[in-house]
Amino acid sequence: MKKIELEIVALSHSITQTHSYAVVLGEVNGLRRLPIVIGGFEAQAIAVALEKMQPSRPLTHDLMKNFMSAFNIDLHEIIISDLQEGIFFSKLFCSSDNDTVEIDSRTSDALALAVRFGCPVYTYEHILESAGILMEETGASKKRTKSPASVEEDEASKDDLKSMSVEELETLLNDVLEKEDYIRAIAIRDELNSRRRNR
Repeated sequence: MKKIELEIVALSHSITQTHSYAVVLGEVNGLRRLPIVIGGFEAQAIAVALEKMQPSRPLTHDLMKNFMSAFNIDLHEIIISDLQEGIFFSKLFCSSDNDTVEIDSRTSDALALAVRFGCPVYTYEHILESAGILMEETGASKKRTKSPASVEEDEASKDDLKSMSVEELETLLNDVLEKEDYIRAIAIRDELNSRRRNR
């Protein structure tokens, strides 16, 4: 399968749901985005590495990188390799002087390590097709930022999505993407995908 390179374009968090974060990956030289819901600790670990902050004591992912470096193990790439029931699965591709190995990983941990090692992130077409969001080639929706952006999500609005038509959902999706509200975009994308599967 052909690999598609991704880069981290944003970290978002929900004001109404304290522990709800999303890391948004963008297709390199493309318009598709892949938002992935992650935990608060993982969001912090990614943000610390993106901003090149030096905590007074190493975080877990810093410890992992230090451990790998001490034993001459290099992380070459990560691949977001599968999507099952809304859960992403990833693989770390590592090598030492003697061997190359593939290690299963949670996607959030894989991304936190990828930022620390400066290695590329890839996925496959079928994952972008089923879980990606196509951005329009205009103004703010194409803007890339690495700073965490605050977004709001109203729990009651999930029920509202079910009562909307496909056309209304697509219009709403474009609106929330303009505002870089990726967590809301995930809910809309999932509703659209659910309807396509049930046709």
